[in-house]
Amino acid sequence: MRKPPRLYFAFRSPFSWMALRRLEELYPEAVDTVEYRPFWEPDADLLARLRAGGGEFLYTPMSKAKHLYILYDTKRLAASFGYTMSWPVDVDPWWEVPHLAWLYARREGKEREFYRAVTEARWERGENVCDPALVKDLAASVGLDGETAASAAHDPDLREEGLKALHDLYQDDVFGVPYFRVGRHRFWGLDRLDAVTDALGLERDARAADRPSLARVPVPDLSPAPTDLDTDTAGGCG
Repeated sequence: MRKPPRLYFAFRSPFSWMALRRLEELYPEAVDTVEYRPFWEPDADLLARLRAGGGEFLYTPMSKAKHLYILYDTKRLAASFGYTMSWPVDVDPWWEVPHLAWLYARREGKEREFYRAVTEARWERGENVCDPALVKDLAASVGLDGETAASAAHDPDLREEGLKALHDLYQDDVFGVPYFRVGRHRFWGLDRLDAVTDALGLERDARAADRPSLARVPVPDLSPAPTDLDTDTAGGCG
């Protein structure tokens, strides 16, 4: 059986956030066309189990220089799309917390609602989405059991489901996000969105026809330079 089109996202990545938001705004039917799947840097336990099963996590951390570029580039792109963005500062994040909570939300049929709640918290308000207390509140806000969501990173069944998701990443050769698989075709990055929608045969929402495209990106004022940098990478952005 042919696999459905897949879209790999990460709560950590600003480009993933913008790509999915653009996709849903310009091509709302994509919600029912594309299967969303999570991408995250596994903790030591899941990484060891992934490798023991013959898999690997394919993302390579970026340099400080590239990270600085990402900070500027995301500010420029967010401004061009008219998005409000607050860059969060991650200190020793545990990415299983929001991503395994998303797997729990998927079980309950609330994955899109929970996804939006998490991305709004992280990218519009600059909140720490690896804080179980915040995840509890976000889950409850969309009708999920907050305690279950907050403890998802410790749940053996959800960790097993997470391990399978990591193997799927490896099998699909996912090395960064946003990453799309449409049949045999692979597309990586926010700037491949038009190619993805062409491959899917989607028609742009007429109501969004006047919204900026990547071909017309104005350059906003980028000064002053950011002074607070994450102690980690930008989340699979390349």
